[in-house]
Amino acid sequence: MIKMNDLKRKKVFKKRIPVYRENPVLFCKEVLKFEPDDWQEQVLRDLPHHSKFSIRSGQGVGKTGLEACVLLWFLACFPFPRVVATAPTRQQLHDVLWAEIAKWMSNSPLLNRILRWTKTRIYMVGYEKRWFAVARTATKPENMQGFHEDNMLFIIDEASGVADPIIEAILGTLSGVNNKLLMCGNPTKTTGIFYDSHHEDRAIYKTYKVSSADSKRTNKENIEALIRKYGKDSNVVRVRVYGEFPKAEDDVFIPLSYIENSIMTEYDHKKEVEQIHIACDVARYGNDKTVIGYKINEKVEFHRKIRGQDTMRTASEIVILGEMLRDKYKFKGKIPIKVDDGGVGGGVVDRLKQIKNSNPNKYGWMEVFPVKFGVRIKHKYYYDSTTYMMSIVKKLLENIDEDGKPKPVELILPNDSDLVGQLSVRKYQVTENSKIKVESKDDMKKRGLASPDEADCVLLLCLPVSIKK
Repeated sequence: MIKMNDLKRKKVFKKRIPVYRENPVLFCKEVLKFEPDDWQEQVLRDLPHHSKFSIRSGQGVGKTGLEACVLLWFLACFPFPRVVATAPTRQQLHDVLWAEIAKWMSNSPLLNRILRWTKTRIYMVGYEKRWFAVARTATKPENMQGFHEDNMLFIIDEASGVADPIIEAILGTLSGVNNKLLMCGNPTKTTGIFYDSHHEDRAIYKTYKVSSADSKRTNKENIEALIRKYGKDSNVVRVRVYGEFPKAEDDVFIPLSYIENSIMTEYDHKKEVEQIHIACDVARYGNDKTVIGYKINEKVEFHRKIRGQDTMRTASEIVILGEMLRDKYKFKGKIPIKVDDGGVGGGVVDRLKQIKNSNPNKYGWMEVFPVKFGVRIKHKYYYDSTTYMMSIVKKLLENIDEDGKPKPVELILPNDSDLVGQLSVRKYQVTENSKIKVESKDDMKKRGLASPDEADCVLLLCLPVSIKK
């Protein structure tokens, strides 16, 4: 039974729908109890008067909250709507955006009565087939086709990471009277429909730029730390803080777009675990960090970041991680453990070998590989070991083959700002012998950059090694 106060609430809402259609800000405040920031309020005020919106922003400014409110406004205020929300990965779509929608629905006693939320759909009670919003991962253009209604809304989250054919399929469906498109994301690439919406196609979009530095939601200490480490004009700061598109830098070895595309790549957690790698970049001095990471198939994760140079503790952490991963994935094979062998890293290598030799039956899964950075090597193209390892990572990150056709990314990186900064600022030069050489850690520090601890851990994880059977 619907209580009387629910009936009254529905009647009041029905009377106010014409007002809410023209004033989404009022809908957010009265129905969702959502208090928009200044930039969010501006977008909401523009919403009834334009059909295509494109928002580029830094991180943490509240774009997911805005997307949730726009979806609920459209779904509640227009008859028989179809709303499609999409994002590059299932995690971004379901765990972030869809969860945000559930959060703001729960703030509204009315919407909780008239709408039903499921893991993939939200629908009007009594009109499940004709009045709904659906979540569809941006994997195939056909997933976005077949939607045609007078009232229709598409929301594209992290739009830089969505392939152009998918956005083109969406644009092809927008022919109804009240059809709208909302694209949001960090501006990671200087090509594609999202980029064009802020440049040559700007006349057909209502565009906005939102800086994390101006948002009351962001941690200003973290922003200042990022600027200090990589520079105000570095691409990682431009994209992740200021909401600016990256600059073209011809002397940077790995483009930022490769790295961001990798972060946005979906990992199939149901895949059989074929290989596990562990790596440790050992702190040398000062503010350097010891970084321990692991790679399951193509997916990289950081396990611990430790300040200090306690080799015994570091070695113990690595062994514990290996045993945990073996148990978790029921992995019976050997695990290569690759350790930076320069400076105090040699102590970690020695301790790991000592642990293995102390009990070969228990620790026989360990294969310890000492690796030295910056050592001159004999190679046709690359000057030293660091450059060679960087070239491996770059090749794994490339998503275009030699014929210019898309190919699957072979390395999925964690969304770690330090890692993104370190990989995307490292420059290279061509030596007198026509060999490619990336700058050393010391040269990076001379430019005022932090030690690339996270990046070097990834380099070690991706280095191919031969495991004894």
